[in-house]
Amino acid sequence: MKWTARKIKALKGKLKVASVTAYDTLSAQYADEAGFPLILVGDSLAMTVLGYETTLPITMDEMVHHTVAVSRGVQCGLVVADMPFMSYQGTTEHAMENAGRFIKEAAADAVKIEGGALRVELVEKLVANGIPVLGHIGLTPQSVKGTGGYAMQGKTDEAARELLDDAFALEGAGAFALVLECVPAELAQKITDSITIPTIGIGAGLHCDGQILVFTDVLGMGNGHVPRFVKKFADLKPQIQQALSNYKTEVDLGTFPLDSAKKKETT
Repeated sequence: MKWTARKIKALKGKLKVASVTAYDTLSAQYADEAGFPLILVGDSLAMTVLGYETTLPITMDEMVHHTVAVSRGVQCGLVVADMPFMSYQGTTEHAMENAGRFIKEAAADAVKIEGGALRVELVEKLVANGIPVLGHIGLTPQSVKGTGGYAMQGKTDEAARELLDDAFALEGAGAFALVLECVPAELAQKITDSITIPTIGIGAGLHCDGQILVFTDVLGMGNGHVPRFVKKFADLKPQIQQALSNYKTEVDLGTFPLDSAKKKETT
């Protein structure tokens, strides 16, 4: 079964939406074979794959390139492409053109856009033109320069009310689901209970309609800072380092491929 935005939306109140990022064909195949209904080509690849310090420098061409690779590896999951910084914050026409690239060139099934009420006009326009939209409120990494860092959002009554209004606005504009990032669990639950589209949490507690994590964080492969809310479901970094070290040692000693040949002879 191929997942669609409509099918994801219909999971509200029925089944949790397990989601993960993917950045290339191999990670996409792993995620799809594991049965994830939603696979996000996150702009987090700026840091996890391309070595940038934030998500801000990544370009449309880079995002399209990686989305193409992910799409090749996915048969069933809904592929959502993260629209990068300044690809949609200008004119609606510019944003429409960029979103269209993800659908036409990269075979994505939907796009993700950061921001609340101020994105309503754009979301409505995209949805009306057949481009499903995943919303994203709370901590929005593309706004990190303005917000002053990666901090929990919605902690005051005023900020909480604004996020709830943003959620209602995006729901009304036609978003099929909504990412809540770094939002207090009680507020995330209130938003989840108040809207009819699924909420997908990341650092937003247990009561969202689904969860999303970064691929390398799930597998314990990263070198950078890991947020406190992340759970490593494996710790592959030491194993990868050990395997590479063993390989290098055997090459240095001249025992590879000799040892491998001997093993084949004895089997």
